Amino acid sequence: MSVNLGRIDLPTPTLPKPLDLPRVYLKEPKALVPSYKPMVIPPADLERPEETEAEETKEQPEPPKLKIPVIDIQMPIPEAAVVVTAVTTAVIAVTTTTITQSLFEPIKKKVQKQLQSKVDAWKKKRKEKTSSES
Repeated sequence: MSVNLGRIDLPTPTLPKPLDLPRVYLKEPKALVPSYKPMVIPPADLERPEETEAEETKEQPEPPKLKIPVIDIQMPIPEAAVVVTAVTTAVIAVTTTTITQSLFEPIKKKVQKQLQSKVDAWKKKRKEKTSSES
């Protein structure tokens, strides 16, 4: 089809039908607003009510100390649980090292022998090669 505007014939474009796209529905975004529990700070002149009794607070005893007489230093003695943990760890480490060393020593010797034989054979071939070229 064309339109006649005076002397010029302009064609009318034939457009395809639009695609039928499904409609996308988006939910409204929700913000997570941080919240906090307010901290109550008592006033400086706060006193205990007269009807109540004061609590007895038990003070923790000082850890025992070991006095070293020669250098006059007091060293705190660690708790039993700390000492047991340290000793157990040390015993396990020494035992593991001893056992693995005894297991891997024969393997190490065999590997060293094989490598040394390979190196010796390589040296022999190289020596023969250099002597034959001269």
